[in-house]
Amino acid sequence: MLSPVMTWLGWLALAVLVAAVAAVTGIKPKGTRHVAHTRLMGVARLALLVLIIIFVVAYLAFRARSGG
Repeated sequence: MLSPVMTWLGWLALAVLVAAVAAVTGIKPKGTRHVAHTRLMGVARLALLVLIIIFVVAYLAFRARSGG
């Protein structure tokens, strides 16, 4: 039976999701440099999009191969 408590993998996934949202939206603490509309942030967003596409394609290929 599954435990209602999140495992370490669940917490890790949640932390990655929060970090990705913060990175894409450009949230920053007060007094730090503005990077939301720089070329580097654009490249980082593109890299994140490519990683998401790779993981989705890999997941779909895994599901197709396992028959699920």
